[in-house]
Amino acid sequence: MIDKKISIEIDLVFKNAYEFVPIKFNSINKQDTIFKNIFWEKTFLKWINILFKEFNKSLPASILNKRSFSLSFEIVDNVTIAELNKKWLNKAGPTDVLSFPIIPKDELKNDFNCIELGDIFVSLEMAINQSLEYNNSVEEEIIWLSSHGFLHLLGWDHQDQNQLENMLQVQEYLISKLNYDYDKK
Repeated sequence: MIDKKISIEIDLVFKNAYEFVPIKFNSINKQDTIFKNIFWEKTFLKWINILFKEFNKSLPASILNKRSFSLSFEIVDNVTIAELNKKWLNKAGPTDVLSFPIIPKDELKNDFNCIELGDIFVSLEMAINQSLEYNNSVEEEIIWLSSHGFLHLLGWDHQDQNQLENMLQVQEYLISKLNYDYDKK
């Protein structure tokens, strides 16, 4: 059982490669909240606290005794995500989000309080295109994709429709807890 009074920490390495994306996306402002490290630190911290308090049975047992988590999150262009997709998954072309979880199987033997979760990459170009397709803001799409990647780092998967629906419900719940105003920048 998790003591709800125990403090959980997130150590985030955030890189916004947006400055290297062509300026053809006039609706994107580099000053938007979603391009700020502090926003993502607070977001991932809030999400992991919610998961520990409300979804701990769905988390890998190896992380339940940990209180400090490290991950990297990078907003990239289609070229970069396509290169990662080809190199690590042997799939051609860009995708919207990639996650590379690295929770070791033998983590239970580790007495360290901190654990590295892995890396998340979100394609800004794909997020823009999908925001238009789904009638969302770019912020909503990036937050949606990052929540999906984050759950993958924590062991969620979607090998069948039931798993996918469960994962999407958890994503929606996590996002609803952000209380983020997408119209306010």
